[in-house]
Amino acid sequence: MFLEKANIWKNFDLDQAISLRQWLMSSKLGLNLTLSDESYDNDNFIHYIEIYQPPKDLALSYLNNHSVQIPQYAHAIIHHGPEETIRDYLIGPLPISNETIMKNITYLNPIPLNARNTFNWTILAEYGMKLLLPLEPVFNDLFNASLVNQTILPAATGPMSYDGKWRRSWVQMRYNVAGSWLHAVDFQFYVDLSGTDPNKYHIIKIMHDSKIYHSVEEIIIAWKQGLLKRFKPDLSSWASRQIRGRQRDLDDRQGPRSVQFSGPRFRVDIKEDWVSWMGWNFYLSFERDMGLHFWDIRFKDERIIYELSPQEAMSQYSGSDPHQASTVWLDSSFGMGGSVREVILGYDCPTYSMMLNATIHELGSSVRKNAICIFERESDRPLSRHFGEQDGESGVVKGYELVVRTITTVGNYDYLFDYTFMLDGTIEIRLSASGYLQGGIWQQSQIPYGHRIHQGAVGSLHDHVINYKIDFDIVGTKNSFMQVKLETEKVDQEWMDEDWGVGAIQQRMTKNILPYESLLEWPNNMEGAYVITNQDEKNAWGHSRGYTIHPGPLCHLTNLESKRTEKNVNWAKQHLAVSRRKEEERCSSSIWNGNLPGAPPVDFYKKFFDDESIEQEDLVVWVNLGTHHIPRAEDSPNTLTNLATSYVLLSPWNYHDYDPSIDSRNSVILKNDGHWHVDEATKPGHCIPSAPEPLVYSGLESYREDGSPGQGELGNWLLGVMPGRQGG
Repeated sequence: MFLEKANIWKNFDLDQAISLRQWLMSSKLGLNLTLSDESYDNDNFIHYIEIYQPPKDLALSYLNNHSVQIPQYAHAIIHHGPEETIRDYLIGPLPISNETIMKNITYLNPIPLNARNTFNWTILAEYGMKLLLPLEPVFNDLFNASLVNQTILPAATGPMSYDGKWRRSWVQMRYNVAGSWLHAVDFQFYVDLSGTDPNKYHIIKIMHDSKIYHSVEEIIIAWKQGLLKRFKPDLSSWASRQIRGRQRDLDDRQGPRSVQFSGPRFRVDIKEDWVSWMGWNFYLSFERDMGLHFWDIRFKDERIIYELSPQEAMSQYSGSDPHQASTVWLDSSFGMGGSVREVILGYDCPTYSMMLNATIHELGSSVRKNAICIFERESDRPLSRHFGEQDGESGVVKGYELVVRTITTVGNYDYLFDYTFMLDGTIEIRLSASGYLQGGIWQQSQIPYGHRIHQGAVGSLHDHVINYKIDFDIVGTKNSFMQVKLETEKVDQEWMDEDWGVGAIQQRMTKNILPYESLLEWPNNMEGAYVITNQDEKNAWGHSRGYTIHPGPLCHLTNLESKRTEKNVNWAKQHLAVSRRKEEERCSSSIWNGNLPGAPPVDFYKKFFDDESIEQEDLVVWVNLGTHHIPRAEDSPNTLTNLATSYVLLSPWNYHDYDPSIDSRNSVILKNDGHWHVDEATKPGHCIPSAPEPLVYSGLESYREDGSPGQGELGNWLLGVMPGRQGG
């Protein structure tokens, strides 16, 4: 199968982004923009630009050959320093012409500047040092560390605001060594970073040894009086990824690896980011906020899903100290897409993977080489099998799968986003986590909130919840949401005999079409199912065609009443939800929600759920993955993906007349006419694959807004050592 339509969702390339910025910076618009890497908080500058995804009705008209092309628009976010607001704009039509205009995106209110994350790390470092420099002798004495020499560094937490009227954060001090997230010291302070004038930044209070000091001067006096507690750190390599421990038997040999003896069996149009495999085909796009999106997912020439995309990733911590107890991260604000990493071939993905780049236009532009890997694999178990005595009963279908994977590192945590496509029409959406815990100081008061994982470190209890948008189109856009329940009943039948008594208890199912938009939990003991179905379309047996949503290990938020998650993460407070699709309800969160829990731009409950009918309408399902992470010693140095994982399966539900994977030629049938005969539809390939290329790592290509080279990986590295997103 070959591509017939261009990718209308693909982000801008470098030249298109430069053209847009030049137009925005032109004097006729009067925006008075400063280059972002030369800007201060009181300047006007472009945060980022990317493609504005077209309205669905226009996209479907284009895909269904009812229109030749559709107009293209851009989404731009501009910081207006003098008025202390941030605004979202729609720019188009594109390419730039006399008809191109810029207007506000009305459903996103102007954002107060106090809701931003800090981007000018140079200014923050300069003024942060002024605040902390009087404490240098205290750090030298208590922790044998120095701010000046950068052997100790600050790490702020979020949210930094409630409604945008102020901007404050608890800041933890850490040793600047490998695995610094596990090397916190007993010194935290509450700092005010409100407004655009860094001269007004100030420390409100300090906590050390469970005592509060209300000024820098007060704690210095206590130090001089010998009232503070010295800290004895273990700065050995215990938190690093250095190999240690006795070598296991035969571990000097490289382990087995997968190969493609017959070459790849999937197609990728690199120009259009379009993929096809075994009856599946779909488009890819990549966005700054949450990374990889899927569009127009089809199986056997029928659209199953219009859009599949991650929406937000949050984590909420507990602890007896202010830093851990006040932490709630919403990672879209830091850019899950912007933080994507190049996969390490042979380790993160098979060496034979097809690789795609990811381009982001935030504070300039960046290209992350080999950010997306696509590969086919054996599931290492049959998809279906049986051994029987009758002719035609014995056989196996191999469980081949296509995987699309990206890995993003936001501060301490690494997130593996997997999308797996299977021969029977099933899609698995999986999120796995690794990387470092956001550690705290071990004290007896931390016992209810985590486990001691080293001499002075605690792994703090926290929740991870990740929200996904699934815009199903089951044989068209007119769909319904069916709730299937399993119940027990007592029945009496004439044929029941006296051996077992009168009546019997057995299982039955009931089906109910939900009439209105709903917030839902998974059934107790999984006694039931949820199905997106088209009541107007039947399979050969008279059943409405549909897809079911089948959960694996997952969770929703535990703490439902925190003020730090009052309105901004309502999507995380139940397992899933179904709503009627609207263009102005594109996302369940926004990059500003994290610092605006009391006044979020996107309030999932208020904005999306207003009791509209969802019978035979265009529907969106919002599904949560996640884990209740109870850290243990084995999470050191890094969390393990085999445990920190969550997934959901989207599977056909009477969509077909029979199992479609039975058409796979990668199968075998056993026949017996007195002797066993093996009938394989394909013969084993025998091409010897070449040896893997030497492992290389490309790093980040970055560009300033005018297209000239940027700082590359260095600029990205600075984000990891300055205050900001330091926890997971």
